[in-house]
Amino acid sequence: MGRRFFALFVALTLFFTALAEEVVFQTNAPMIVGAGEAFRVEFSLNAKPDDKSFVAPSFEGFNVLAGPSVSHGSSMQIINGSMSKSYSYTISYVLQTTKVGELTIGAATIGVDGTNYSTRKTPIEVRQGGDNHSGGQAEDSRREEQSLEQRATKQLAEDDLMLRLSVSRSSVYKGEAVRATLKLYSRVNVVGSEGAKIPSFDGFWSQQLESEQGPFRETLDGKVYDAYNLGEYILYPQQSGKLTIEPAQMTIIAQMFVRNNRPRNSFFDNTHDIYNLRRELKSPAVTINVKPFPAGAPASFTGAVGKYTMEASLSSSQIAANSAASIDLKISGMGNIAFLQEPKVVLPTSFELYDVKQSEQIRTTAAGSSGFRRFEYPFIARAEGEYTVAPIEFTYFSPESGKYVTLTSESFAVSVAPDQRGGSSSQVVSTIVGKEDVRLLGSDIRFIKLTRPSLHSIVPPFVLSPLYFVVLIAIIICAVILYFVLGKRIRDNRNTALVKGRRANKVAVQRFRMAERYMAERNRHAFYEEMLRALWGYISDRFNIPVADLTKESIREELNRRGAAEQAKAVTAIISQCEEAQYSPIESATMEEIYGKGIDIVSKIESVVKK
Repeated sequence: MGRRFFALFVALTLFFTALAEEVVFQTNAPMIVGAGEAFRVEFSLNAKPDDKSFVAPSFEGFNVLAGPSVSHGSSMQIINGSMSKSYSYTISYVLQTTKVGELTIGAATIGVDGTNYSTRKTPIEVRQGGDNHSGGQAEDSRREEQSLEQRATKQLAEDDLMLRLSVSRSSVYKGEAVRATLKLYSRVNVVGSEGAKIPSFDGFWSQQLESEQGPFRETLDGKVYDAYNLGEYILYPQQSGKLTIEPAQMTIIAQMFVRNNRPRNSFFDNTHDIYNLRRELKSPAVTINVKPFPAGAPASFTGAVGKYTMEASLSSSQIAANSAASIDLKISGMGNIAFLQEPKVVLPTSFELYDVKQSEQIRTTAAGSSGFRRFEYPFIARAEGEYTVAPIEFTYFSPESGKYVTLTSESFAVSVAPDQRGGSSSQVVSTIVGKEDVRLLGSDIRFIKLTRPSLHSIVPPFVLSPLYFVVLIAIIICAVILYFVLGKRIRDNRNTALVKGRRANKVAVQRFRMAERYMAERNRHAFYEEMLRALWGYISDRFNIPVADLTKESIREELNRRGAAEQAKAVTAIISQCEEAQYSPIESATMEEIYGKGIDIVSKIESVVKK
C-alpha cells in the first residue's frame, strides 16, 4: 500500500508540474450583464504569442465599442526575499449587448511557437435593466473598491516606494569603469511588479554583475527601507562629454492593509481590508561627466585605462637561420583590460613576423575588471648574424594621477647561427694574400700558370651582339618592375593600418569558429561574448578605428561614408541583439540565427567595401 501511495503521489506531482508549465489561453467575462450595459471581455495568455496570430471571435449579438487593446509585460514576485518572473499577454474588448437572452462569446485562437491554442465558448446571460440585481450589487462592489483604492492611495506616501539608480562616481575619464546599481526602496509589503524597463546605457559598454537581490535594510534620507537590488552593472564610457543614463521604469504592486468602517459583531471580526495597490515608479536620470584624455599621448597609447604591469620574455636567444622563436608579452592589472590592443613589436628586417596569438583571463567584479592578457609574437629569422630586438613599449592612462604611464621592456639579443640544412644564404668572401696565393671561402682554387694563355674563341663574341642588347634591355625592365613592386610591398608593410585591415577578416573567422564551439556547447554567455569580440574586433581592424573610439555611432558613420549604409544598420542590430541576449532570459533570436547573421554581414561588408 505504501508503494502505491508513493507512486500515486509522484504521478500527481509530475502531472501538476507539467500542467503549471503548459500554455494557458482563456476568456475572462462576466456571467450576467444588463441589457444595453457595456462590459469588458479579456483574452489572457501566459506566454509570448506569434506575430499576428490572434483571431478574434465574431461577437455575434454584441456591439464592439472598443478594442482590441493589447497589454503585455513581465511580472516579478518577491516572496520571502526570493524573486520569480512570468509573462502575461492580454487582449481586451469593450462590448455592449443588443438583446435580452442567452448569448455566447465564440472561441478565440492564437499561436505560440507554431502551435494554435483556442479558448472555450463563454455563455453570458443578458437580463433587463430593472431585473439586474446582480448589476446593482456589482455597482456597489465597484464603489466600495473605489473607496478602498482611495483610502489605500492616501495611506501610501510618495517616499514609501522609490526607484533609484546610483553610480559609484559622476565624473570619470573615457574608458574608466563606473559601477551602476538599480535599487527598489520600500517601506511597505511588495508582492510583485510589472513592465520593468531597464536603461540601455547608450554611450557605455556595459556588463551585468552577479549580486544578491536582498532585501537589505538601508537608511535613505533619514528613513529605514527594505532595499531590493534589481541590477548591478559595470559601465565603460566609450565617448567623452556629458552622458545621460535614461530613467528606469517599473510598476510596483504594494499590499496595503486599510482600516474598514464596518461594525464588528464579534472579537474575531477583521477591522482591516487588504488591497493590492499599483504604483508606477521612475528613477531620476543620471548624468556622468566623461573627461577626454589629456593632450600629448605617446604613440604607444591605444586607449588602455587603469593600472597595469608588463612582463616580456624571449623563447630562445640562440636559434638557427630559418628557425622559429617567439616573444611572450603579458599585461596584467585592473581597468578596461578587455579592450587592450597588442603592443607594437619592431623586429629586424630579416625577421619575418606571423599572426599574433592572444589569450586572456579576465574577472569582472564590483571593483572593475582585472586579470591579464597575453600576446605571443611568433617570428622566423631568415639570415644568420647577431641581432637586437628593440624594447617593447606599452602606455596606459592612470585616472588616479591623470597622466600617461609608459612601460618599457628590456631589449633582446638574438644570435642566429647558420642553417645546418643549407637553407641560409651565407656570402662568399675572397681575400688575395699574395701574387699567387688565392683563398676563397667555400671553394678550393689552385694556381696553374703565370704566362699569358694563347687561347682564342671559335664563335662570335656575345658582348655587343644583338642578343646581348635584348637581354640587357630585358634585365633593365625587370629591375625597374621589381624596384616598384618591392617598394610598394615595403610601404604596405610599414602601414600598420593596412596590414591590420588585411588581417581583419582572418581574425574574425578565428573568433567565429570559437563562437561556433560555444554554440555547440550551448554556452549562451560565452557565445554572445565571443560574437561581440568578433564583430567589434573586425570593425576596429578593418577600418582602423581605435577601440577607445569604437561605438555603434562611429560604425554607422564609417560604413555610411564608404557607401554601406544597409550593412551599417545590420551590423549594429546584430551587436545590439548580442548585448541584450547576454543578460536577458528571453532571446529575440536563436544562437544559430545570430551566428549566421554575423558571418553573412562580414561577407557583405567585404564585398561592398573594397579598400
